[in-house]
Amino acid sequence: MSDIEIRPITPADAGEVLTLQRAAFVQEAQIYGSTDMPPLTQTLEELEAELVENLGRVAIDGHRIVGALRARLDGELLLIGRIAIAPDQQGRGVGTQLLAAAEQAGKDAGAREAELFTGSLSEANLRLYEREGYTESERISQDGGAEQVFLRKPLA
Repeated sequence: MSDIEIRPITPADAGEVLTLQRAAFVQEAQIYGSTDMPPLTQTLEELEAELVENLGRVAIDGHRIVGALRARLDGELLLIGRIAIAPDQQGRGVGTQLLAAAEQAGKDAGAREAELFTGSLSEANLRLYEREGYTESERISQDGGAEQVFLRKPLA
């Protein structure tokens, strides 16, 4: 994966990130049997506003954004979300590189712990997060029987 460049996400990335996000989250929609999820319904304007102050990162292969995640600081907690990897790039370590870069940005900004969440049916996501040192901290029941699984990792 040495050909992948990781850099901070910016509002100028919003259009390409939104396209990537939709492509990546279609797979999640299939798992959960619903397209009514924020990554698929978010507008370009909402995403642009979200990226004004964000510690998120993008992964670039050549001139193409192949991965993105958002992160923001809440006190000493780094909140990581909307991790999206291009379907043709999944399983190549892009998510691992993005997480590491976001965690470092969070540490640099004063975060002592990182938190993210995924659905209980998203087995590949759960495996990745556990492999990267995240442990389950909470489960919240959702409609349809699935649960939101929150995971945390110390950064200090």
